[in-house]
Amino acid sequence: MIHMQNLILKFVDSARAAGLRISTSETLDCLNQLQHIDPLEESQFSRTLRANFAKSHRDQHLFNHLYDLFFHELRDNENLSGSEKISHIKNEIKIRLKTDMGNDGPMVPIIEFLDGNPANYLQRLRQIESEGTGTTRGVGSGFGGMVRRLDIMLAINRAGVSVSQFLAKNRTRIHWETRQDIETHYQQRRDSALRLLTGNRTSGNKRQRTRKSYDRHLGKLGETAFTSLTRKEVEEMRDAIRALVRKLKDTVTLRYAVHARGVLDVKKTLRKAARYQGLPMEIVYRKKPPRRGKIVVLCDVSGSVWSSAKFMLNMLYSLQECFTKVRSFIFVSGLDEVSHFFEDHDVDQAIDRVMSDADIAYDASTDYGQTFREFKTDYLDILNKKTTLIIIGDGRSNYTNPEAGILNEMREKCRRVLWLNPETEVFWYSGDSEMRTYQEICNEVRPCGNLNQLIEFIRELIL
Repeated sequence: MIHMQNLILKFVDSARAAGLRISTSETLDCLNQLQHIDPLEESQFSRTLRANFAKSHRDQHLFNHLYDLFFHELRDNENLSGSEKISHIKNEIKIRLKTDMGNDGPMVPIIEFLDGNPANYLQRLRQIESEGTGTTRGVGSGFGGMVRRLDIMLAINRAGVSVSQFLAKNRTRIHWETRQDIETHYQQRRDSALRLLTGNRTSGNKRQRTRKSYDRHLGKLGETAFTSLTRKEVEEMRDAIRALVRKLKDTVTLRYAVHARGVLDVKKTLRKAARYQGLPMEIVYRKKPPRRGKIVVLCDVSGSVWSSAKFMLNMLYSLQECFTKVRSFIFVSGLDEVSHFFEDHDVDQAIDRVMSDADIAYDASTDYGQTFREFKTDYLDILNKKTTLIIIGDGRSNYTNPEAGILNEMREKCRRVLWLNPETEVFWYSGDSEMRTYQEICNEVRPCGNLNQLIEFIRELIL
């Protein structure tokens, strides 16, 4: 019960910081009522909090937003909870962040937010918002608010770089799976901080487009970042992907049936017409099936990138009859082909094998340049003008040579190069990211951090 009290008090602090007016008596009433329900039953738990803390329509909306942030977005990853070793590593990261970013001033709320304490960060955002909407607004005050938001955005990015550097420096001490879980954990929290920072600036049109996207695909699950999915949600998403794949196969089969008849064969039609005094009673078409291209996929399997890459591979191989051939490679620093896993096992088993049995150093530092060099040496000849090369990765190469020239050679050899980046777009051109360089070479670069974005890409690829 003590833990529950502390949790509620922490939530109340955060809610007050965000603008909810919650009195001490309302807090005590809520704590008393929670003793008479099962707090593990979320519907009862959330209704109890809402009844005590949300007193108006405006409060209801803000409460729902804060509840989702506090009890869902900022919850600890299942793989990172209950371990003293993990807690020790997270404490080391917190110390590293304070050292790199400073232990005073505007950096403190960000460090606290990443540590699961959002109150000061929410209060800071509220201050910035009020500065931009107050009655005393003067000339240039809007620009000042924009600058302060940009400062926070850059600080969030610096925090991400600091965490990545810490994990890279300690890769021999921390198991690669643990490093992936920790990196995903902090990526989720940085994404949440960024959404809060930019969320109030979202236009009505964008909200409308997002709602249409929900309707088209999978509601809220379709917009959830791959890195934020729980195990239950991963299973739900796999079921959704299987259903979607069946629909896409039906669509493609119908399209192929229509296109397969080809264009009108005039000569054969006229010859057959001779049997009917020149009337074209039998129309003959040239048998020409639609072009089905070859796919070559390069997947970065380091850090949180793998969360997106595995769903991409799942869909590509589930739809592989829509292509002439699908060949897949994974990399961190070195490169290894994993196509045979998908030939010998079903898709889900193959994806599990990819992360355990491939011939690469999973705990190495990511090096896109080395990957491109190995691909050029061993596999460049598999690319031709019928090949679509898909690269899935965040483009972060630890300040090594990006080998843009080799990527350009690869583009010249194939039909097109498509780059899918699961990282939030605002971070693409910061730190050790080479996305600005690679974007100039690729035919298309697009975000792919959730299922809706992946579905849109797959539809455009095969239809």
